[in-house]
Amino acid sequence: MRSRDALFAVLYQFRLLILMLFLAPGLAQAVPSPVLPIPAAPDIGARSYLLMDYVSGQIIASRAPNERMEPASLTKLMSDYVVFNELKKGRLKLDEYVTVSTHAWRTGGSRMFIEPNKPVKVVDLIQGMNVVSGNDATVALAERIAGSESAFADLMNAYARMLGMRNTHFTNPTGLPDPNHYTTAYDLSLLARAIIRDFPQYYRWYSQKSFTYNNITQPNRNLLLDWDPTVDGMKTGFTDKAQYCLVATAKRTDMRLISVVLGTDSPKARAQQAQSLLNYGFRFYESRKLYSANQPVTKVKVWKGSSDEVKIGAAHDYYVLVPRGRGQISASVQLNPQVIAPVKKHQQLGTIIVRNGDKVLARIPAVAMHGVSEGGLIARTIDTVRLRFQ
Repeated sequence: MRSRDALFAVLYQFRLLILMLFLAPGLAQAVPSPVLPIPAAPDIGARSYLLMDYVSGQIIASRAPNERMEPASLTKLMSDYVVFNELKKGRLKLDEYVTVSTHAWRTGGSRMFIEPNKPVKVVDLIQGMNVVSGNDATVALAERIAGSESAFADLMNAYARMLGMRNTHFTNPTGLPDPNHYTTAYDLSLLARAIIRDFPQYYRWYSQKSFTYNNITQPNRNLLLDWDPTVDGMKTGFTDKAQYCLVATAKRTDMRLISVVLGTDSPKARAQQAQSLLNYGFRFYESRKLYSANQPVTKVKVWKGSSDEVKIGAAHDYYVLVPRGRGQISASVQLNPQVIAPVKKHQQLGTIIVRNGDKVLARIPAVAMHGVSEGGLIARTIDTVRLRFQ
């Protein structure tokens, strides 16, 4: 009797095992994993802030991004943009010597400790301006390029307009207080993005942790360079009115973020707030490549041309920022109703509309991948008649 009960028990367990093997996959598919919502951005202790994806330019989080504020030494990022342009155009050389004026030597605030009437290499002045935020070095460079601080500020404002910094005005190259000297978190993000994009060959100075000149070694005030190995720039600032400010950028794998933090109460706080923003962005968002430059997406008929059609695509690489692991990306192409030759290469013939669900993420110009010249007389005449009936 006991042996028969034992046999029944074994058979019962065997049947359970068979049921689990066949039914478990179906049960697993019937209960999908929950999709957790992305939390709100951290509520950091800053008067104004912004977090931007470098490649796409999309904003992840912000507070008062267009409020005009005193930028303090973040001003020197625009001074950099002017200096780097002069280097790129060959009007300034890294190994060139600049004789320091008494005016530059007397400039207050942070100093590189250059001396009046003594020549200093441009490369040293650039490091003095960026690594130790030397106002004396900044004025020396401004005078070399434009003759005076006010003339240099005119160049700064011209470049600001070119970059789309609509709520920015500079009166000096250093960031020393002036009621007509202001910018915004958003404008500073545009400037930081432009520096990284336009001058990668000079970007290395933003990650330099110290600089020694005249036997005086000073540290870079960007604490994130020591805290986070993925942070490789950019600039700190402080005045009594602006308080402690920081533009910081980090790259993790193939994604770069730019954070702007304005108006915190200590050097440590500005670094902590920027770190919180960067960590949030990298944790919950990802950058996806949508199109490669000059890769055909579709084609469209060409009337009166030497060819009946032209291939359509994007003129540049395009990326989009989406919530990590949950971006439902779709794209549609709206083309011009009639395309008539001649067609030039990269001529816009429509728009690629990119969506994440119902939200429009980007509108990308759909351009011709190649040119199409006019067709012969007979081909043009036939197409003219066909177009009338169409």
